Amino acid sequence: MTGRPRLAIKIDVDTDRGTREGIAPLARALEKHNILGTFLFSMGPDNTGRAIKRIFRPGFFAKVSRTSVVQVYGLRTLMNGVLLPGPDIAKRNANLMRAIALSGHETGIHCWDHVFWQDGLATMSLERTRHEFAKAREAYVRVFGHAARTAGSAGWQADAKSLEAYDEARLDYASDARGTEPFIPRVGDKVFRTIQIPTTLPTLDELLGRPEYPESQLVDRYLGWLKPGALNTLTVHAELEGMRYAGWFEKLLAAAAARDVEFVNLAAEAKKLDPAKLPVAELIQGTVDGRSGTMAVQGA
Repeated sequence: MTGRPRLAIKIDVDTDRGTREGIAPLARALEKHNILGTFLFSMGPDNTGRAIKRIFRPGFFAKVSRTSVVQVYGLRTLMNGVLLPGPDIAKRNANLMRAIALSGHETGIHCWDHVFWQDGLATMSLERTRHEFAKAREAYVRVFGHAARTAGSAGWQADAKSLEAYDEARLDYASDARGTEPFIPRVGDKVFRTIQIPTTLPTLDELLGRPEYPESQLVDRYLGWLKPGALNTLTVHAELEGMRYAGWFEKLLAAAAARDVEFVNLAAEAKKLDPAKLPVAELIQGTVDGRSGTMAVQGA
């Protein structure tokens, strides 16, 4: 495949602190290079502290030690939902969220309750899944004044139930999976309508602290992973690249621009896609190097 690499930036906003402190620096960095990103917001309570249940997952402690969780999230955030009540993210930060949309960036839904969706989707009923997504949709309308056109799930957690909820919401596209190219998702015998545009690149938190990926070399590594003539999708986090690693993120964007990478927006890319010409691929539960637990992965 030949041609300029196309790079889309998707921003997951997980927490109240990430919304208050992380989205504005990311927006400024993107605007410096005339890039329109896709900001996906957590719309309900920030119950980050309840993620402590993940200590039983394989690889959880390794990731925590590599990414300095307390420094990234802050002690206050890590107490939310456990020792402190979880703040309502959309209610507290509606003006900040609207400012992102007014700047021209695409906005969409990440989830209602990040921890509950990430840790609980697999065992939810279809009705509970619909209910959780409906709460996020209603909050989104209250903030932005119109229905959400896209979503990307917390922790890349997606299955037949969440895909059903997306189809019922008539989204333009979604970005729940890890994979290689846009596809029509299938689970078992059922093919769903909502196009999936997967995250194709590793996330920064999957690489930090690993000896085989020195931080000083990560910008060059990312540029080397970009596929010419293809859509490359990078997911960044307001709590990481928008805060402690904001400087690193700006270096990545500047280096990509200097290499003649074409920055694109997921909404614009989705409009170009013809569902009839996209591959139908199984949405399976798999693993990703550097991340604990299982998640939605583009299969055969």
